[in-house]
Amino acid sequence: MKTLLLLLNLAPGCLLAELTMPHFFSDHMVLQRERPAAIWGKADANAEVTIAFKGKTATAKADANGKWRCSIDTGKADATGAALTISSGGKNISIKDVLVGEVWFASGQSNMSFTVSGSPIYAPLVAETNDPALRMFTAPRVTAVEPQDDIAGSWQLATPQTVPRFSSVAFFFARKLRQELGVPVAVIHSSWGGKPIETFTSREALVTLPSTQKLVDAAMKEDAAFDSAKANSQHEKKLAQWEKTMENFKTKPPEQKGRPPQRPTMPRRTLETDGKPGVLFNSMIHPFVGYTMRGAIWYQGEANRGASAVPYSQTLPLMIADWRKRWANEFSFYYVQLANFGTPTTEPGIEDGWVNVQNAMRRVLQTVPKTGMAVINEVGDAKDIHPKNKKDPGERLALWALAKDYGKTLVYSGPLYQKHEIVKDAIRITFDHAGSGLKASDAGVLKRFEIRGADGKWHWADAAIEAKDTILVTSKEVKQPVAARYAWAANPEGANLINSNGLPASVFTTENTKR
Repeated sequence: MKTLLLLLNLAPGCLLAELTMPHFFSDHMVLQRERPAAIWGKADANAEVTIAFKGKTATAKADANGKWRCSIDTGKADATGAALTISSGGKNISIKDVLVGEVWFASGQSNMSFTVSGSPIYAPLVAETNDPALRMFTAPRVTAVEPQDDIAGSWQLATPQTVPRFSSVAFFFARKLRQELGVPVAVIHSSWGGKPIETFTSREALVTLPSTQKLVDAAMKEDAAFDSAKANSQHEKKLAQWEKTMENFKTKPPEQKGRPPQRPTMPRRTLETDGKPGVLFNSMIHPFVGYTMRGAIWYQGEANRGASAVPYSQTLPLMIADWRKRWANEFSFYYVQLANFGTPTTEPGIEDGWVNVQNAMRRVLQTVPKTGMAVINEVGDAKDIHPKNKKDPGERLALWALAKDYGKTLVYSGPLYQKHEIVKDAIRITFDHAGSGLKASDAGVLKRFEIRGADGKWHWADAAIEAKDTILVTSKEVKQPVAARYAWAANPEGANLINSNGLPASVFTTENTKR
């Protein structure tokens, strides 16, 4: 935290006073253009605080606890760095090289955390990237029992030295906006791999939904039963055993060593454990609440594919609503649909938790306003849950922003199921976002369509493009069809429906699924 401490000469002793701000209010930050940008921090109790930026000023008064907050007009985008100064009671903070542009928040699990350096193919691009108007603030991975007001980190300009450590999806999202808008673009990145959506959502929100309230209740019960003395004692025993094992490991010949034994971690109470309900919201989301921004991007869902998981069609809207309420802003929220992953299926009628999450993401588009989804069911890796292609996901998220937030006329989504009708022995499916027409990516026949009759059995279907935005689905095996679906598999190898702009169609089912 940027802090200025002064000793006030007050007889008979000295009183320690402070003027502080969270880490993300620091050199090289970016303020959202054309909106009053929120600024906050701590000062002496009841003190007056003055903020100045590019000839404009704003004032605030600290409360009895020293907390203050105000906003200042930012004006149009400006790539020339200026100083943001905060003054109170003779104390001053000067934040240097502050730009005005577009600000986005990025979060999720490992595929959002995945850095540019994780894909060697991007090395040439990194080497030539030197863009001081593209910036990122990356939060560290920390936990907290209660909501926090600050988190470590610093703003980084995009250079060959810094970009390798940037979130890859967030970088390509910001880079696309920079190319199309020509204004400064900043991303606040706060993610943690392998974590379910419930940990990024506040416990206050989670308890409003019966299915997630159970998760909170279980965590609270487990936390209350935590015995630190007993846990530490057990840890000491494990540590002693580990030390003995390490001694034996060191004496082994190199060819017999293998991996060294893992040092046991210190025990933590449940509400300090990453992944538990509300924990990462407290530590990695709450500090940024209120930062003025255009919207958020999200890449998560892998950790919520289990059969016992609360349906993603419930948890994703809950988290979006939670964040928007706390920001007091119905900002745009765009997310990446899960990529194809796992052993490709070869038979119809296969069910999988992975595709349930994918389909739930599609359904959220229909129920939650100002949301968008990047479909990437052709860029995944059957053997790697972390596909190396992060350029397409990032840029496809940017297409939604360019169209919805910046007024660009373009095709911004792959084909999305709109409606269907049963016509004798066929099902006619109408799509949104067909562009100038639907087609097969390989110019062949459409694949991975399934059709079901009244007996409940799914069959592979013949699918023919009937018009610009409609497809007729049939099967010789099904004379009275009741439902159809597409790409219904964790890895629907061969799925090839795209629009005229080459964007792939999302998985869908005409059934009204609960998940």
